[in-house]
Amino acid sequence: MASRKEQKEQLRAERERKAQEAAAAERRKRMVGFGAAGLLVAVAVIAIAVVVLAGGGDDGGSDSASGESRGAEPTDDFPKGSIPKAKPTTLEAAAKAANCTVKTFPSEGRSHVGGKVEYKTNPPTSGNHFEIPAADGAYNQAPDAEPLVHSLEHGRVIVWFKPGAPAQLQGQLKALFDEDNYHMILAPYGRGLSGEVAASAWTRSIVCPKVNNNTWDALRLFRDRYRDQAPEQVA
Repeated sequence: MASRKEQKEQLRAERERKAQEAAAAERRKRMVGFGAAGLLVAVAVIAIAVVVLAGGGDDGGSDSASGESRGAEPTDDFPKGSIPKAKPTTLEAAAKAANCTVKTFPSEGRSHVGGKVEYKTNPPTSGNHFEIPAADGAYNQAPDAEPLVHSLEHGRVIVWFKPGAPAQLQGQLKALFDEDNYHMILAPYGRGLSGEVAASAWTRSIVCPKVNNNTWDALRLFRDRYRDQAPEQVA
């Protein structure tokens, strides 16, 4: 039979063992808590990074001041339309018959910039622009003017119309675009187009206050004369 002293030693040892187990359990609990907190922090950091990258500054959103959409992409989502067949004529004669004005302007520059540019002509015909040009194609929402001006520098001709133009007119413009879309862009101009329709090439423009049957030949002949007549020839 164990003595009283031995019993005390056994009880003390048992208390120490339980204390050590309790301390170990507490340490494990704290480590789990730290791990969960670290995971939450990591998730939060990743979520913030995704939001920042998705935002991409202003590139993925819209410019409410100009009414232009930076995320605009070429599309075939246009009303159906048709236009008169081409007639033998000259640009000067067709422009006069359509009451359109053809002009040539001095270059406003061709440097790459990151912000909004105020162009001196309406629609733009040259000037500083974004580093990445707009893709060829037909747009039913207005892209930024700056990448479009870069496309002009690459020899493109842009046919412009006002945002919210009647469906019939949009269909007619798309029919013109589809006739010959090589190095062509069709787009609304979000900064207030001076005519009902217009077209521009590098340092040149044709502006038509109202559309009539002669307008289409004027735009065709402007396209054919000034396409790929720019400082940089890019395929």
